[in-house]
Amino acid sequence: MVDTNKTAHTALLIMDVQAGIADYFVKDSDILQRLGTAINAAHAAHIPVIYAVVTFRKDYPEISPDNKSFAGIKNYKSPSQETTAAALIHPAIAPQASDIVVTKRRISAFTGSDLDLILRSQGIRHLVLAGVATSGVVLSTLREAADKDYILTVLSDCCAEGDEEVQRVLLTKVFPRQADVITAEEWATTVA
Repeated sequence: MVDTNKTAHTALLIMDVQAGIADYFVKDSDILQRLGTAINAAHAAHIPVIYAVVTFRKDYPEISPDNKSFAGIKNYKSPSQETTAAALIHPAIAPQASDIVVTKRRISAFTGSDLDLILRSQGIRHLVLAGVATSGVVLSTLREAADKDYILTVLSDCCAEGDEEVQRVLLTKVFPRQADVITAEEWATTVA
């Protein structure tokens, strides 16, 4: 039996685990399995699973040439990034019909999306964060969520980063200031 006190007002937020991003950042092939563990635990505990994906429209009207993070993407000139295989959520952790997918237009899962509206509408106050990259979407979303007074947990082994030292500093020094940092297995045990 699920203890609703442990799971009430909680959502699991899986961020930027799109095929093109995951294939670039994920060196540890077990991360998708650990994400699957967290997702399965959330589903079993009736915790909403929300995926945040970053995509842009044809010709990238959302991207300013002044945006250092995204301006280079415009040079690819793909007809519509929203329809490319690289923009799809990695098939190993594809959403179920009951899961929610939000589209964002910047690094934070909140910016350019309706995530905050969905969370407030569902009475969500506790976010469990996982995603790629740790120094990108996870950091930006954690900071914004903390400013919005969400209770935060980061699944340390469900985050990926291209730089091991940056990963270590974020998970051991920066994130603990605003979130509990635990593994997917530890979290799955607490919601079982």
